[in-house]
Amino acid sequence: MVKLFAVIFKELLLLWRDKTGLLVLFAMPAVLVIAVSLVQENVLKTIGKSSIKILFVNKDKRSLSRIIGEKLSESDSAAVVKQIDSHEISEKAAVEAVVNKDFQLCIIIPKGMTEAVKAQAKRIVMESLSIEDSSGEDSSGRKDENIPEIVVYFDPIIHGSFRSAVLSSLDRVILGLEIKEKVKILSEFLPIKIDKAIQKAAGFHLPEKLIKDVSAIDFDWSNEQVVKVKEKFAFHNGFEKLPTSVQQNVPAWALFGIFFIIVPMSGSLINERQTGTLARILTMPVSYFTLISGKVAAYVLICLIQFVLILLIGMFLLPFLGTPKFEMGSDPFAITVITLAAILAAAGYGVMLGTIAETYEQASMFGSISVVIAGALGGIMVPVFAMPRLMQKISAFSPLEWGMDAFLDIFVRNGSIATVIFDVGLLLFFFAATMLISWIYFFRT
Repeated sequence: MVKLFAVIFKELLLLWRDKTGLLVLFAMPAVLVIAVSLVQENVLKTIGKSSIKILFVNKDKRSLSRIIGEKLSESDSAAVVKQIDSHEISEKAAVEAVVNKDFQLCIIIPKGMTEAVKAQAKRIVMESLSIEDSSGEDSSGRKDENIPEIVVYFDPIIHGSFRSAVLSSLDRVILGLEIKEKVKILSEFLPIKIDKAIQKAAGFHLPEKLIKDVSAIDFDWSNEQVVKVKEKFAFHNGFEKLPTSVQQNVPAWALFGIFFIIVPMSGSLINERQTGTLARILTMPVSYFTLISGKVAAYVLICLIQFVLILLIGMFLLPFLGTPKFEMGSDPFAITVITLAAILAAAGYGVMLGTIAETYEQASMFGSISVVIAGALGGIMVPVFAMPRLMQKISAFSPLEWGMDAFLDIFVRNGSIATVIFDVGLLLFFFAATMLISWIYFFRT
C-alpha cells in the first residue's frame, strides 16, 4: 500500500510541475462548456422566444387578405410589419429588404386573391350539391382558372426547418379561411338543395319559413377544435424536466475533458520508458501492476477534481451569465458511478496508448484526434438523435456516447443506477479490455 501511495504521489508531483498541461486539463473543458452553453442558449432564445419580423405586403386589400395578416399577428413568435417609415411597402421594396438582411422573410398577398378564393369556394360547393349558378356565370369555366398565388420570399441562409414551420403556419391559416368560406356558401345553398330534393321526391316545395330556418342554422364552427394535442415529455418515474443547453453541455464537455487525460497520461508512460525511469523502477520491489495502478489512481483523482469544477461552473457561474442552472438529478450515487467508470475507461485508453505508441508525438497526435472523433460520434458536439442513421449506429461504439447517454439518463430523464447499469458496464469493459491489451503488449515487448 505504501508503494502504491508513493507512485500516486510521484504522478501528482509530475503533473504539478507541468503547469501548462495541468492548465489545459482544467481550463479547456471549462472554457468549452461556458462558450458552447452561452452560444446554444442564445440560439434557443432567438428561435424560441424572440419575435420574427415578417414583412407583409397586401396587394389584395380585401377581407380574406386582412384576416391572414391578423392571424399571423396573433402569434407570439411573429411580428408582422405592414409599413416602413409610415409608407405602404411594394413587392420590390419588400424583396430588397429581405436581400439586405433587414428582414428574414416577406409574404406577398396577390391582388384579387379574396375574389378568386370566394369564386372557387362557391364553385366547389355548388358542384358538390349539383346546383347550377343562377347568376348565369359559367362556373365550369373557372374550374381551371389559376388562383393568384401567395409568394413567400426567404433569406437564403434561413434554415430549412424554419422555412417549413413558416409555410406550415401560413397553410394552416389559409386552410381555415377556405373552410370558413365553403361553410358560409354551404349554409346559403343547402336549403335550395333540400328544397329541390323534396320537390323531386314528393312533388311540393318546402315552406318558405322552413327554408329560412335552415338558412339560419349557425354553421360557424370551423374554428372549433375537436381533438386537442397536448405536449408531454417522456421521463423515468413520471418526473418532468425540460432539457436545456446546460444539461446537454455540462456532462458533454466534462466527459470530453476526462478523456483528454490520455495525452498527458500516455506521454508520462512514454517519457518514463524512453528515459529509462520505468526500467529502474521495475528493478526495485515494485510490480508493474502497482506502478500502473498508482498512475491510474492519480489521474482518477485529477479527473474527479476536473469533473467537480465543471459541475460547479454549470451550477453557479453559468446561471450568473444568463443560462438556466444545471440540475444534478435525483441520484448522486449513480452520477458518481458513471463518473468513475468514464474516468477508468479514459485511463485505460491512456495506458494502452502509452504502452503501444513509440514516441510522444505519436501518442499525442493519435490520442487527440481519436478523442475528438469519439466525441463527435458520441454526441458531444451534436446530439446523437440529430445524426444520420448510419452515424447513429457507429456512435454506439464510442465510449463517450456510453458516458453521455448514462449522464443524460440521470440529469434529464430522472433515471437511477439501474437505468445506467448497461452503459456503466460497457465503460468498465472498455477499461478492462484496454488494460489487458496494455498488459499483454508490455510483457511481450
